Amino acid sequence: MARGTRYSSEVKERAVRLVLDSLDDYPSKWAAIRSIAEKVGCGPETLRKWVRKAEDADKPEVQRTEADKARIKELEREVFELQRANEILRKASAFFAQAELDRPSKKW
Repeated sequence: MARGTRYSSEVKERAVRLVLDSLDDYPSKWAAIRSIAEKVGCGPETLRKWVRKAEDADKPEVQRTEADKARIKELEREVFELQRANEILRKASAFFAQAELDRPSKKW
């Protein structure tokens, strides 16, 4: 297939399943990937990445890590907004404090 060709999810899943099911038939994982990639019509490196992604998806610690990354990103965004709000409040407080000092005092 041409470079940059998009493969359907069915093709990807089938190719990955073929690799994982036929590991015992080949001397190495790479040999299985090369052979099946040739049959599927994709590059061996592309298929290797699909297999690696499928293997990682099955690991709970990888899934947890992805959830943790998303949560950390969300918290960092929140911290940034809070720091920005604090800076605005600090400047407003200084402005009004200065205005209070500059105001003439009332004499009764």
